[in-house]
Amino acid sequence: MITTLLDGNKRFVSDVFAKEKDYFADLCKMQRPTVLWIGCSDSRVPVNTITQTRPGEVFVHRNVGNIVATNDWNLSAVLEFTINHLNIPDVVICGHYNCGGINALLHENPEDRYIPIWLNNAYKAMERVDDKLRSLRLQVSEAQRRRLVEEENVRLQLEHLLEYPFVRRAMLDGKLSIHGWMYDMDTGEIKVMQKNDAVVR
Repeated sequence: MITTLLDGNKRFVSDVFAKEKDYFADLCKMQRPTVLWIGCSDSRVPVNTITQTRPGEVFVHRNVGNIVATNDWNLSAVLEFTINHLNIPDVVICGHYNCGGINALLHENPEDRYIPIWLNNAYKAMERVDDKLRSLRLQVSEAQRRRLVEEENVRLQLEHLLEYPFVRRAMLDGKLSIHGWMYDMDTGEIKVMQKNDAVVR
């Protein structure tokens, strides 16, 4: 696979880079992305492929479960840089169905040490879904429960995003909008989530 990656880079240099030298020369001088994408690290959700965007258009931060953790200094620095310095007008938190991170949240492996600690940042999404199902006395399949938690996790992470004072300030000033999306690997489509989406439909 390492050889495949390096061979792919050679093809990129000859087939893409060489033909668009001016475009990449401009990127060397300055980046002007207009979206910050906070997504899952899952290898099946490649940002530029599923959105058909070019290098320089999307600033990307990915982690297990597309989580916004206020104690994650990596993400905090990304948010501060993109919002305060690049003046990005839109932040997208994109979850996806069949998420391994959410599956690990629902079915914790006792041998895992670090994954459960990280996924504590999504625990409330599982609690909300389970509480709602109990209150409505609904029985759903494990697959449906996971989909509901995957969606609720995006809503939860949007709430976490608002815990950053400079994010709230940028929104109040009309300089920033935040968006919750879900990517469906079965169809290739992105679903735009509404803020008032019900946990259970």
